[in-house]
Amino acid sequence: QVQLVESGGGLVQAGGSLKLSCIFSGGTFSTYTMGWFRQPPGAVRELVVAISRNGIYKSYADSVRGRSTVSRDNAKNTVSLQISGLRSEDTAVYYCAARTSTVVATAVASYNNWGQGTQVTVSS
Repeated sequence: QVQLVESGGGLVQAGGSLKLSCIFSGGTFSTYTMGWFRQPPGAVRELVVAISRNGIYKSYADSVRGRSTVSRDNAKNTVSLQISGLRSEDTAVYYCAARTSTVVATAVASYNNWGQGTQVTVSS
């Protein structure tokens, strides 16, 4: 059974940066497309970025494109997300997600494995 555990959230000042990490277990990591999603207070869950199994193809949401970087290490079963220039609208619970497909999907419903999330709060 796939398990995903996020870490790295916290309270950050506006303009700062943050690195989130997700550790994968219970399967063959390199066969999973991975995604980072977030759910702001009172809003629906939304894509931040999805990354292909080999880490080459990445699909970023417009809201974070240019100020975020996703990477994965298939040898260490980890996927990371770094966001800089944090804004109050980046405040959300951030989730790591996984799916067994080569398609780099961007929809929440396309992912069937989820972590419990890590809170990111940006103070202005």
